[in-house]
Amino acid sequence: MSVAVLRRAARETLSGLPREFWWLWTSTLVNRLGGFVATFMALYLTLDRGYSASYAGLVASLLGLGGVVSSLAGGVMADRLGRRPTLLVAQTSTAASVALLGFVEHPVAIAGVAFLVGMASNASRPAVQAMMADIVRPEDRVRAFSLNYWAINLGFAVSSMAAGFIAEVSYRAGFLLEAGMTLVCAVVVFLKLPESRPEREAKAVQEDSVGLGTVLRDGRFMGVVGLSFLVALVFQQGAVGLPVAMGAAGFTPADYGLAIAVNGVLIVALQIPVTRFIEHRDPRRLLIVSSVLAGYGFGLTAFAGSVGVFALTVCVWTLAEIVNAPTQTGLVVRLSPTHGRGRYQGMYTLSWAVASLVAPVMSGFVIDRFGAEWLWGMCAVVGTAAGVGYAVLMRRLPEEGTVRGEKTAVVANVPGEQAAAAEPAATSEPATTAEPAASAV
Repeated sequence: MSVAVLRRAARETLSGLPREFWWLWTSTLVNRLGGFVATFMALYLTLDRGYSASYAGLVASLLGLGGVVSSLAGGVMADRLGRRPTLLVAQTSTAASVALLGFVEHPVAIAGVAFLVGMASNASRPAVQAMMADIVRPEDRVRAFSLNYWAINLGFAVSSMAAGFIAEVSYRAGFLLEAGMTLVCAVVVFLKLPESRPEREAKAVQEDSVGLGTVLRDGRFMGVVGLSFLVALVFQQGAVGLPVAMGAAGFTPADYGLAIAVNGVLIVALQIPVTRFIEHRDPRRLLIVSSVLAGYGFGLTAFAGSVGVFALTVCVWTLAEIVNAPTQTGLVVRLSPTHGRGRYQGMYTLSWAVASLVAPVMSGFVIDRFGAEWLWGMCAVVGTAAGVGYAVLMRRLPEEGTVRGEKTAVVANVPGEQAAAAEPAATSEPATTAEPAASAV
């Protein structure tokens, strides 16, 4: 492939997105570059503080529980207060709680602050996804969500490598660095991102109010939230079931690190070119194929007997992840009322947060009681079930660019580039189906 072709591909991938999107993208990247604490938290508690592995697991669960609690709260805030205020509150709260976590010493205090960190960090995700939907044209949303997901994984890859070096110098420095970089994200939001929540008249507010009850009564959307939960359970096994199974089979932590590193490398290398391939393809087929591919990618792990074969299985389900993440997040937007995007994104985020709590318990129980082969077989079954579910629920999918509940979407306080991104005339037909991952803090 010539340099000219590569340049043209890069230009087509990156062009056409509003300036505000790139500031939001920058905020996401900076946030993930500073994500040190999640990487070394278990080592900090066991090696530096001398607590047991059980206590470290409890703290990790409380981090996840905080995310579950704030998923819906963050979505409500994004719709009621606005995307920008929600981001500012969430990011400043995250910075303060992460810094505090580096100084508290009592086990009860550490557990309590960890819960606050989980709440604060997860509260911004629905607002980020809703703001991205507000400012990007419908036909560019899959590409925008894919670029954001790429930033998340690039930042995570860099921060994971840096975390080890930082921990050797000072764990507390890691906490303070993450707090400082999260504050930088808040500054970027404050200085560069105007509010993007669409305006509507008072009469329209009364006639078409969107509450959590509206989301819960949206049967088809909630069905897709359930399917998202199933897919998330499968993908969680890369961080939960895979290391346990490899350890039980006699492989070292270094072996697992080598195998799972393939996931980050492939996402960084392939996310953008794969997005160019899938950008305007049928999301129904993409979600069906990616769900089944994820299930059978993990299912193949039952036949792995070497690090190389484990890495090969990681390649399979990573490709599914690359396709699934931006497609599903973009679809949630298409199925959300314009003025309920925060709540709908919050419910979608909740499916992944709950999966992160359930997956460790489920995988541990299955491996201990029946063996790892049963876990991988279950992944194949769950992935297939999710694929069938998407095939059923995504019939009569609205055309790309239609928006529920609004005839027009007028973006508030947004410069010319954002105003051009407002949605065209919308249909009043009910939504059909509905993001992880992808999301950013």
